[in-house]
Amino acid sequence: MLAARASSTRNVQRLARSFATVVDTTGVKVAAVDYNQPTSSVTILVKAGSRFEPKKGVANALKNFAFKSTTKRSTIGTVRESDLYGGVLTSSLGREHLALTAEFLRADAPFFVDVLSSFITSARFTRHEFEEYVTPLVEADTEAVSHDSATQAIEAAHALAFRSGLGSSLFSPAHSGLTVEDVKAFAATAFSKGNIAVLGTGIDQGTLSGLVEKAFANAAASNEATTPTSKYFGGETRLEASSGPQTVFFGFGTAGAPVPEVAALAAYLSPTPSVKWSKGLSPLAAVPEGTSVQTIYLPYSDASLFGLLVQGSTAAGVKEASKVAVAALKAAAKGIKAEELKSAVAKAKFAAASAADTREGLVNVLGSKILSGSPATLDATLSSLDSVKATGFSKTATSLISAKPTYVVVGDSHALPYADELGL
Repeated sequence: MLAARASSTRNVQRLARSFATVVDTTGVKVAAVDYNQPTSSVTILVKAGSRFEPKKGVANALKNFAFKSTTKRSTIGTVRESDLYGGVLTSSLGREHLALTAEFLRADAPFFVDVLSSFITSARFTRHEFEEYVTPLVEADTEAVSHDSATQAIEAAHALAFRSGLGSSLFSPAHSGLTVEDVKAFAATAFSKGNIAVLGTGIDQGTLSGLVEKAFANAAASNEATTPTSKYFGGETRLEASSGPQTVFFGFGTAGAPVPEVAALAAYLSPTPSVKWSKGLSPLAAVPEGTSVQTIYLPYSDASLFGLLVQGSTAAGVKEASKVAVAALKAAAKGIKAEELKSAVAKAKFAAASAADTREGLVNVLGSKILSGSPATLDATLSSLDSVKATGFSKTATSLISAKPTYVVVGDSHALPYADELGL
């Protein structure tokens, strides 16, 4: 396992170093890496995440409008042509970015870059597609999250932690009253060159830059999307749910750029063992049978959310597991042994490196760097973790838990514990 980790880290470091410096191509930032994989992918990142939406749910609606009709192709035309080429088209939404991705055989890059870019430059946003295709998808997303207590807890935690901006949900509220004009207006402001970056894998930088230059030659040019700087607030809420596991999330937020000490803290507490079928050495490995604890670390461009997600079949079990988790977090703030810190840093580096093993991970890890014009590598992240010291680790953990906590329960709200019952 340790040898595999070392090998994987070296491979990703080589991958990271092979990324070209971000190139500005006619106002659009472009970065690509090619290590001779048999297939290619291109992702267009747009500053159209939920933190930028002017109306609740409109970012989710825009995501679900992806690959519908444009001035170049009808919806069915896009489906049939993509199927003919054997490619895969996907769209995903984060709090900061909308990602449109195409995966395809290497020789088919011109077609798929054109498919992706045509949605940005010439989407038609027809009323009938909004009513017949998009609205059902938006409602399906909202319905799905209503049955997922973990996602409900994380969504509520963002709203408590940051209120607006990063606190905006990835999902549309039921009966939101969204219209196709709302989506069209949001796209008009988001789909401009200053808000767009293109990330390619399995494709040469020069080739991708040439395709992007042609595709976005007539794209709108305007100021980059901005939102007020994120601030951390915290708070407590209780959501009643009759199905799914009993769930508690408690955590803390930070304002400003993410710091490596929080990533190391998340790695130290993570109960995921290094050896399969073992319990591992995490202080969270001792939670009661039938419960689970998961570390949550979500870094953004100007803030981070860190916490622990506790789930189980009974409220009593979740309460006991939550007490163990709180005690472990407080103990970490008092300081950890040198060998424990070394292990935590190594785990954090491995997590950062292995996140880039997949194309989706590359987008998450490098997306914000590309949009900001920073070098699209992992080197800075890995080297920053090397700088974590015991004093900085303890100071950061102490600062976190001294702030007002973000506390969410989902399930039997009468039986699940309150924050003060856990010592928060």
